[in-house]
Amino acid sequence: MDPLKRDSSGADVVQLQEKLKSLGFNPGKIDGDFGPGTEAAVIAFQRSEGILADGVAGVKTLKALGIEPAQAAIKAVSVIDRISVNMVSKMFPFTPLDNIKKHLPDVLSALVERDLTDKNMVLMALATIRAETASFKPIDEGKSRFNTSPGGKPFDLYDNRRDLGNKGPSDGSSFKGRGFIQLTGRSNYEVIGTELKVNLIDNPAMANDSLIAARILAVYIKRKELRIKEALIEDDLKRARRLVNGGSHGLEPFVEAFRTGERLLA
Repeated sequence: MDPLKRDSSGADVVQLQEKLKSLGFNPGKIDGDFGPGTEAAVIAFQRSEGILADGVAGVKTLKALGIEPAQAAIKAVSVIDRISVNMVSKMFPFTPLDNIKKHLPDVLSALVERDLTDKNMVLMALATIRAETASFKPIDEGKSRFNTSPGGKPFDLYDNRRDLGNKGPSDGSSFKGRGFIQLTGRSNYEVIGTELKVNLIDNPAMANDSLIAARILAVYIKRKELRIKEALIEDDLKRARRLVNGGSHGLEPFVEAFRTGERLLA
């Protein structure tokens, strides 16, 4: 059974329309044609249930409606097998090819682990790496006036940042930004480390290990998956970027990489 969406028709659509109407989401005429009325009802139901509001009745939506999909599960199409070193090199035109060869397998493995294998989520991850570290390798945060006081020790302005969970001198440098996505702060190291079953508090430098850095990236994207997908449905790359980064830093290379990937996967 394929996902039900605009221009679908038949008995499955009738069942969908009847179920929507019975739950108070009127699709209009029960005619077996998936038109704008049915789409609007599906979107309203999805928003009510906290499901990605894309107007497509896929497996999650059908199950939430109490409609059991056919034995062949409805799944988003994975593009993992289409992601090659050559393709990624076009998204990272100034990056040493050896870095992509070395780290891409770990990134793809982490995305598979978190079931982030559809086109938008894979491109989101790769474009985020382009924005955060165009070298396509996990890196340390650099010193700047925002993290280091004049004449002070590196990252001393982070030492007492309660919002980062830091507790005093040396926490700033110990838990500075690392990885593909710049994991920062004692509390983030502790929470992510616990989720990944890795002791990042005693071994914070492990956040720069290729596979661990990739898994950290995947965790961050997974946490915001629904909201990211909603932003991408509206083609709002700025909002998608902000959901991971918290701002618009690196927006231009992020958009450039994402659009290049879209063209290559078209």
